Amino acid sequence: MLEILYQDDHLVAINKPHGLLVHQSSIARDATEFALQMLRDQINMHVSPVHRLDRKTGGILLFALNKDAEVQMHQQFMNNQTTKTYLAVVRGFTPDEMEIDYPLAKENGTIQEAFTRFKTLQKTEISVPFGKHDTSRYSLVEATPKTGRMHQLRRHFSHILHPIIGDRTHGCNKQNKLFLEKWDMTTMLLHASQLSFTHPITSKFITINAKVHPEFQRTLNFININL
Repeated sequence: MLEILYQDDHLVAINKPHGLLVHQSSIARDATEFALQMLRDQINMHVSPVHRLDRKTGGILLFALNKDAEVQMHQQFMNNQTTKTYLAVVRGFTPDEMEIDYPLAKENGTIQEAFTRFKTLQKTEISVPFGKHDTSRYSLVEATPKTGRMHQLRRHFSHILHPIIGDRTHGCNKQNKLFLEKWDMTTMLLHASQLSFTHPITSKFITINAKVHPEFQRTLNFININL
């Protein structure tokens, strides 16, 4: 059963598990469960997702329960009128704070501006050799994307050479292999932890929070990070 974080007559938000697709997709024919259908059956109502969340990303996923809410929330996300906050574990020691202003290309080659701000919450160094180093270093970061490009956080952290652990497409394959072989960890360590927006019907300011999932927490434990 999905964890429901918020629900009223117009909107419902869940804490999406890592690995769960939002809806059916031709690029992931192996999947048999989807957040949209699971939530629809759970609350016995029609639901429509109003934003994207990668399959391997966990955390807050917002759905509309009617067309008016759906259209207005789509518009808020498209106009960057929402505030999205993510937690991520990345390779190496990141700066205390940083702004990443790095344009990203769409699949058709069109270049779009992309802007991310992040701050480092914790750094850790563990006694696990990696490559030519005697230890392994990681950072827990809190990231706030100001634009909503495809795989923006994954591509931005890869660009600054601090890839997100568990990201197979844009990450470090050697780190991913280490986490798999040593700790049996296959989750991408990216979690949508907070979402703020103006309610499309009541105009109230809404903030939703989501705790990390057990596998994310297990990883924090063995790399000695206290959330």
